[in-house]
Amino acid sequence: MDYLPPIADPAPDTISRYVVVAHRPGSPRYMDLLGGRLGRPENTAVLHGLRHDAERISDEELTFLLQPGRMPNWRPRLVAAYLIGIGRRTQFRETIGDLLLASEVCYSGQGYCFALAAFGTDQDAEILVAYLDRYLPRAELRYDQHWALGALLHLDRQRGTSHAERYLASDGLWERWAGAVSHPPDVSTYRDCIAKLSAL
Repeated sequence: MDYLPPIADPAPDTISRYVVVAHRPGSPRYMDLLGGRLGRPENTAVLHGLRHDAERISDEELTFLLQPGRMPNWRPRLVAAYLIGIGRRTQFRETIGDLLLASEVCYSGQGYCFALAAFGTDQDAEILVAYLDRYLPRAELRYDQHWALGALLHLDRQRGTSHAERYLASDGLWERWAGAVSHPPDVSTYRDCIAKLSAL
């Protein structure tokens, strides 16, 4: 794939200040964000730092971290997505949706799913549905389907909708995708994690 030239850093050390900053000794922020670890009690300082940085980071810095259309890097994209979600920067909805559907790199999809859940509209649910329709039938692709369904379940609960029902039907797409591995993910874990983070 041909990528556009990278976007230049609009401010000094954006990566250092937002992506590799450590709120716990020896643990850069991007590692604290992996796999829903934020819900643990020891991550209070990480959550405080995220809230603070979600208010102060500029849109230009977020675009630099996302590098849409450029060579992807999961670490800055993951952090940017969480900051976008916490800051409710809905102007990034289309970019986040495009990056989620492209699924270019590992891990960052969980941040995109969180951001869409945090925005909390029908438009965000539609993006998650489009992702699940594309990737749940592909049992060999172990991407961010569990995060996307968890985010959709959270939105259904918040909005009184039922978008996720068709995926959860007996012998439905979720059951077939999750059943393709010996230890399938518990989607309620991801729903609850996203609910907790969306309350930030």
